[in-house]
Amino acid sequence: MSTTGPRATRQRRRPRPPALLLAGLCALILVSGCGGSGKAGTVFGPPQSMGNGSIRSFVTLDPAGNPTEVGLRLTATALDGLPAEDTVPPTMTMLELPAPASATVFDHIMLNWNSHGHPPAVLFGKPHFDFHFYLADAASVMAINPAAPDFVVRAAHLPEPKYVPRDYVPDPLPPAQAAVPAMGLHWLDSTEGFATGSYDFTHTFINGSWDGRYTFMEPMLTREWLLKKESVRQDIKQPAAYQRGGYFPTVYSVHFDDSAKEYVVSLGGLVRRDVS
Repeated sequence: MSTTGPRATRQRRRPRPPALLLAGLCALILVSGCGGSGKAGTVFGPPQSMGNGSIRSFVTLDPAGNPTEVGLRLTATALDGLPAEDTVPPTMTMLELPAPASATVFDHIMLNWNSHGHPPAVLFGKPHFDFHFYLADAASVMAINPAAPDFVVRAAHLPEPKYVPRDYVPDPLPPAQAAVPAMGLHWLDSTEGFATGSYDFTHTFINGSWDGRYTFMEPMLTREWLLKKESVRQDIKQPAAYQRGGYFPTVYSVHFDDSAKEYVVSLGGLVRRDVS
Protein backbone atom coordinates (compact mmCIF):
# COMPACT_ATOMS: atom_id res chain seq x y z
CA MET A 1 0.00 0.00 0.00
CA SER A 2 6.83 3.85 -0.68
CA THR A 3 14.43 9.49 -5.19
CA THR A 4 14.12 12.70 -5.40
CA GLY A 5 12.34 14.48 -8.24
CA PRO A 6 14.31 17.16 -10.05
CA ARG A 7 13.09 20.71 -9.94
CA ALA A 8 13.26 22.88 -13.03
CA THR A 9 15.64 25.85 -13.02
CA ARG A 10 15.56 28.94 -15.22
CA GLN A 11 18.13 28.74 -18.01
CA ARG A 12 19.64 31.41 -20.23
CA ARG A 13 18.36 31.72 -23.77
CA ARG A 14 20.57 29.62 -26.04
CA PRO A 15 21.10 29.68 -29.80
CA ARG A 16 18.67 27.65 -31.82
CA PRO A 17 20.16 24.16 -32.33
CA PRO A 18 20.87 22.78 -35.79
CA ALA A 19 17.96 21.15 -37.60
CA LEU A 20 19.27 17.61 -37.14
CA LEU A 21 19.76 18.14 -33.40
CA LEU A 22 16.30 19.70 -33.09
CA ALA A 23 14.76 16.72 -34.86
CA GLY A 24 16.60 14.37 -32.55
CA LEU A 25 15.39 16.18 -29.48
CA CYS A 26 11.82 16.14 -30.73
CA ALA A 27 12.01 12.39 -31.29
CA LEU A 28 13.49 11.82 -27.83
CA ILE A 29 10.95 13.93 -26.00
CA LEU A 30 8.06 13.03 -28.30
CA VAL A 31 7.08 16.66 -28.65
CA SER A 32 4.01 17.15 -30.82
CA GLY A 33 4.12 20.15 -33.13
CA CYS A 34 7.82 20.99 -32.87
CA GLY A 35 7.20 23.96 -35.12
CA GLY A 36 4.88 25.72 -32.64
CA SER A 37 5.74 26.73 -29.11
CA GLY A 38 7.68 23.49 -28.71
CA LYS A 39 6.15 22.99 -25.28
CA ALA A 40 3.37 20.46 -25.89
CA GLY A 41 4.16 16.76 -25.67
CA THR A 42 5.38 14.04 -23.33
CA VAL A 43 8.73 14.01 -21.54
CA PHE A 44 10.09 10.77 -20.09
CA GLY A 45 12.33 10.04 -17.15
CA PRO A 46 15.19 7.53 -17.42
CA PRO A 47 14.07 3.87 -17.64
CA GLN A 48 14.74 1.36 -14.87
CA SER A 49 14.66 -2.41 -14.96
CA MET A 50 11.50 -4.20 -13.83
CA GLY A 51 11.03 -7.95 -14.26
CA ASN A 52 12.07 -8.86 -17.80
CA GLY A 53 11.35 -5.35 -18.99
CA SER A 54 11.54 -1.76 -17.84
CA ILE A 55 9.58 1.12 -16.36
CA ARG A 56 9.84 4.88 -16.81
CA SER A 57 8.05 7.97 -15.54
CA PHE A 58 6.55 10.68 -17.73
CA VAL A 59 4.83 14.05 -17.72
CA THR A 60 2.59 15.36 -20.50
CA LEU A 61 2.40 19.09 -21.24
CA ASP A 62 -0.14 21.27 -23.02
CA PRO A 63 0.87 23.88 -25.67
CA ALA A 64 1.49 26.45 -22.92
CA GLY A 65 3.89 24.08 -21.18
CA ASN A 66 1.56 23.32 -18.27
CA PRO A 67 1.43 19.72 -17.03
CA THR A 68 -1.74 17.78 -17.81
CA GLU A 69 -0.74 14.26 -16.74
CA VAL A 70 1.97 12.40 -14.83
CA GLY A 71 2.47 8.67 -14.71
CA LEU A 72 4.41 5.53 -15.46
CA ARG A 73 4.82 3.24 -18.43
CA LEU A 74 5.75 -0.42 -17.93
CA THR A 75 6.76 -2.59 -20.86
CA ALA A 76 4.61 -5.71 -21.27
CA THR A 77 7.63 -7.84 -20.33
CA ALA A 78 7.95 -6.02 -16.98
CA LEU A 79 5.18 -8.24 -15.60
CA ASP A 80 7.26 -11.39 -16.23
CA GLY A 81 10.37 -12.49 -14.39
CA LEU A 82 9.35 -10.76 -11.17
CA PRO A 83 10.77 -12.02 -7.85
CA ALA A 84 8.81 -14.95 -6.43
CA GLU A 85 9.53 -13.78 -2.87
CA ASP A 86 9.67 -10.34 -1.33
CA THR A 87 12.85 -8.98 0.19
CA VAL A 88 13.07 -7.81 3.80
CA PRO A 89 12.87 -4.85 3.94
CA PRO A 90 10.79 -4.58 0.74
CA THR A 91 12.54 -3.50 -2.46
CA MET A 92 11.44 -0.01 -3.50
CA THR A 93 12.00 1.26 -7.02
CA MET A 94 12.40 5.03 -6.88
CA LEU A 95 11.62 6.99 -10.03
CA GLU A 96 12.43 10.64 -10.60
CA LEU A 97 9.91 12.71 -12.50
CA PRO A 98 11.06 14.70 -15.54
CA ALA A 99 11.91 18.33 -14.79
CA PRO A 100 8.70 19.81 -16.31
CA ALA A 101 6.72 17.94 -13.63
CA SER A 102 8.06 20.43 -11.07
CA ALA A 103 4.85 22.46 -11.49
CA THR A 104 2.83 19.54 -10.13
CA VAL A 105 2.53 18.66 -6.45
CA PHE A 106 4.50 15.44 -7.00
CA ASP A 107 8.14 15.00 -5.99
CA HIS A 108 8.83 11.41 -7.08
CA ILE A 109 7.21 8.01 -7.59
CA MET A 110 7.93 4.79 -5.73
CA LEU A 111 6.92 1.39 -7.05
CA ASN A 112 7.07 -1.92 -5.24
CA TRP A 113 6.06 -5.43 -6.24
CA ASN A 114 4.32 -7.55 -3.60
CA SER A 115 4.71 -11.20 -4.62
CA HIS A 116 2.27 -12.40 -1.94
CA GLY A 117 0.31 -9.21 -1.42
CA HIS A 118 0.50 -7.46 1.95
CA PRO A 119 -1.59 -6.96 5.11
CA PRO A 120 -4.45 -7.09 5.55
CA ALA A 121 -4.11 -10.29 3.53
CA VAL A 122 -7.88 -10.87 3.54
CA LEU A 123 -8.19 -7.75 1.40
CA PHE A 124 -4.86 -7.27 -0.36
CA GLY A 125 -3.30 -10.73 -0.33
CA LYS A 126 -3.08 -11.07 -4.12
CA PRO A 127 0.24 -10.47 -5.93
CA HIS A 128 0.15 -6.80 -6.90
CA PHE A 129 1.97 -3.54 -7.56
CA ASP A 130 1.88 -0.43 -5.36
CA PHE A 131 2.48 2.87 -7.16
CA HIS A 132 3.11 5.68 -4.67
CA PHE A 133 2.98 9.17 -6.22
CA TYR A 134 4.66 11.18 -3.45
CA LEU A 135 3.92 14.79 -2.63
CA ALA A 136 6.67 14.61 0.03
CA ASP A 137 10.39 14.55 -0.70
CA ALA A 138 12.33 11.30 -0.44
CA ALA A 139 14.29 12.26 2.67
CA SER A 140 11.11 12.95 4.62
CA VAL A 141 9.55 9.69 3.47
CA MET A 142 12.57 7.55 4.30
CA ALA A 143 12.72 9.13 7.77
CA ILE A 144 9.39 7.47 8.69
CA ASN A 145 10.88 4.89 11.04
CA PRO A 146 9.30 3.12 14.04
CA ALA A 147 12.65 3.43 15.83
CA ALA A 148 12.40 7.22 15.82
CA PRO A 149 11.56 8.63 19.30
CA ASP A 150 8.71 10.76 17.95
CA PHE A 151 7.21 8.05 15.71
CA VAL A 152 4.10 7.44 17.84
CA VAL A 153 3.30 11.15 18.14
CA ARG A 154 3.82 11.85 14.45
CA ALA A 155 1.79 8.80 13.40
CA ALA A 156 -1.15 9.99 15.51
CA HIS A 157 -1.02 13.47 13.99
CA LEU A 158 -3.68 13.24 11.27
CA PRO A 159 -4.39 15.93 8.65
CA GLU A 160 -7.26 18.31 9.33
CA PRO A 161 -10.47 16.81 7.87
CA LYS A 162 -10.72 19.51 5.19
CA TYR A 163 -7.46 18.26 3.65
CA VAL A 164 -8.58 14.62 3.42
CA PRO A 165 -10.22 13.53 0.12
CA ARG A 166 -13.95 12.90 0.39
CA ASP A 167 -15.00 9.50 1.80
CA TYR A 168 -11.46 8.45 2.79
CA VAL A 169 -10.82 7.02 6.25
CA PRO A 170 -7.57 5.88 7.91
CA ASP A 171 -6.66 2.30 8.73
CA PRO A 172 -8.75 1.27 11.78
CA LEU A 173 -5.67 0.13 13.72
CA PRO A 174 -4.00 2.55 16.14
CA PRO A 175 -1.87 4.93 14.02
CA ALA A 176 1.47 3.71 15.40
CA GLN A 177 0.54 0.15 14.38
CA ALA A 178 -0.96 1.11 11.04
CA ALA A 179 1.88 3.38 9.90
CA VAL A 180 4.19 1.66 7.41
CA PRO A 181 7.92 2.47 7.55
CA ALA A 182 9.10 4.69 4.68
CA MET A 183 5.45 5.26 3.69
CA GLY A 184 3.12 6.45 6.46
CA LEU A 185 -0.60 5.97 7.05
CA HIS A 186 -2.88 4.58 4.34
CA TRP A 187 -6.41 5.90 3.86
CA LEU A 188 -9.13 3.82 2.12
CA ASP A 189 -12.26 4.88 0.30
CA SER A 190 -15.06 4.00 2.73
CA THR A 191 -17.57 3.59 -0.14
CA GLU A 192 -15.60 0.84 -1.87
CA GLY A 193 -16.85 -2.00 0.29
CA PHE A 194 -13.67 -3.36 1.90
CA ALA A 195 -15.45 -6.22 3.66
CA THR A 196 -13.73 -9.49 4.58
CA GLY A 197 -15.00 -12.35 2.47
CA SER A 198 -16.78 -10.20 -0.13
CA TYR A 199 -14.15 -7.78 -1.43
CA ASP A 200 -12.44 -8.94 -4.63
CA PHE A 201 -9.28 -6.89 -5.06
CA THR A 202 -8.35 -6.04 -8.66
CA HIS A 203 -7.48 -2.35 -8.52
CA THR A 204 -8.04 0.45 -6.03
CA PHE A 205 -6.92 4.00 -5.30
CA ILE A 206 -5.47 4.82 -1.87
CA ASN A 207 -4.34 8.06 -0.24
CA GLY A 208 -1.65 8.55 2.39
CA SER A 209 -0.53 10.90 5.12
CA TRP A 210 2.18 11.43 7.69
CA ASP A 211 2.52 13.87 10.59
CA GLY A 212 -0.52 15.94 9.62
CA ARG A 213 0.38 16.17 5.93
CA TYR A 214 -1.29 14.63 2.91
CA THR A 215 1.73 12.84 1.40
CA PHE A 216 0.85 10.39 -1.39
CA MET A 217 -1.66 9.02 -3.88
CA GLU A 218 -1.45 5.32 -4.62
CA PRO A 219 -2.98 3.18 -7.36
CA MET A 220 -2.77 -0.52 -6.34
CA LEU A 221 -3.12 -3.02 -9.19
CA THR A 222 -3.00 -6.82 -9.19
CA ARG A 223 -0.77 -8.51 -11.74
CA GLU A 224 -3.69 -10.74 -12.72
CA TRP A 225 -5.87 -7.73 -13.57
CA LEU A 226 -3.11 -6.00 -15.53
CA LEU A 227 -2.51 -9.12 -17.64
CA LYS A 228 -6.12 -8.93 -18.82
CA LYS A 229 -5.25 -5.56 -20.39
CA GLU A 230 -8.47 -4.01 -19.20
CA SER A 231 -8.84 -0.29 -18.65
CA VAL A 232 -10.08 1.92 -15.84
CA ARG A 233 -10.66 5.66 -15.76
CA GLN A 234 -12.27 7.30 -12.76
CA ASP A 235 -12.45 10.62 -11.01
CA ILE A 236 -10.13 11.17 -8.07
CA LYS A 237 -12.05 12.31 -5.00
CA GLN A 238 -10.92 15.73 -3.89
CA PRO A 239 -10.51 17.33 -0.45
CA ALA A 240 -12.33 20.51 0.54
CA ALA A 241 -9.04 22.42 0.85
CA TYR A 242 -5.38 22.06 -0.13
CA GLN A 243 -2.25 22.18 2.03
CA ARG A 244 0.02 23.16 -0.87
CA GLY A 245 -0.22 24.84 -4.23
CA GLY A 246 0.45 23.20 -7.58
CA TYR A 247 -1.16 21.04 -10.20
CA PHE A 248 -3.29 18.27 -8.65
CA PRO A 249 -4.79 15.33 -10.58
CA THR A 250 -8.54 14.88 -10.95
CA VAL A 251 -8.55 11.61 -12.93
CA TYR A 252 -6.84 8.25 -12.39
CA SER A 253 -6.47 5.84 -15.32
CA VAL A 254 -4.84 2.60 -16.37
CA HIS A 255 -4.73 1.10 -19.85
CA PHE A 256 -2.58 -0.99 -22.18
CA ASP A 257 -1.01 0.85 -25.12
CA ASP A 258 -1.13 -1.74 -27.92
CA SER A 259 1.14 0.23 -30.25
CA ALA A 260 3.91 0.65 -27.67
CA LYS A 261 3.21 -2.65 -25.87
CA GLU A 262 3.22 -0.82 -22.55
CA TYR A 263 0.97 -0.55 -19.52
CA VAL A 264 0.17 3.08 -18.66
CA VAL A 265 -0.67 4.14 -15.10
CA SER A 266 -1.42 7.84 -14.89
CA LEU A 267 -2.87 10.66 -12.82
CA GLY A 268 -4.35 13.18 -15.24
CA GLY A 269 -6.72 16.08 -15.61
CA LEU A 270 -4.22 18.19 -13.68
CA VAL A 271 -5.73 21.38 -12.27
CA ARG A 272 -3.89 24.21 -10.56
CA ARG A 273 -4.83 24.51 -6.87
CA ASP A 274 -3.82 27.20 -4.41
CA VAL A 275 -3.19 26.76 -0.70
CA SER A 276 -6.52 27.06 1.08
